[in-house]
Amino acid sequence: MPYVETSIDIAAPRHQIYALAKDLERYSDFMPDVEYVKVLSREGNTAVSRWKTLVEEAPIEWTEEDVFDDVNTRIDYKLIEGDLDKFEGAWTFVERDGVTHVSLGVDYDFGVPTLAELIGPILHKKVEENSLMMLRALKAKCEAQARQNA
Repeated sequence: MPYVETSIDIAAPRHQIYALAKDLERYSDFMPDVEYVKVLSREGNTAVSRWKTLVEEAPIEWTEEDVFDDVNTRIDYKLIEGDLDKFEGAWTFVERDGVTHVSLGVDYDFGVPTLAELIGPILHKKVEENSLMMLRALKAKCEAQARQNA
């Protein structure tokens, strides 16, 4: 299956960044391609949420399960249902010397083998661009908050 991993360094404490990443319903406030995230349920360290995003103006919708590991500041997510056959991965947050390295891994399958053969590299690039957009938006929001708190 295709896999994309992107990362970024953010000048903010990892627990601040992790807390914002866990606040799924706020994503549409600072991520332009996210139309909405609606949390359907929360139980313990798990949330089920419904997402709608735009990729090149085309809507993509899905429901996912997120598992939050507060001790290790890690979020694992996995598709439950939606427009893709497979969409899962993890966010990791590692702080060193006042900078947090945030990685986002995406393992995906659009479920149409002939489409993957024809435009697989384009789809891969789009997933990578969307992942980077999410990381950059998280960086901008967290660094602005860190400046306000300083």
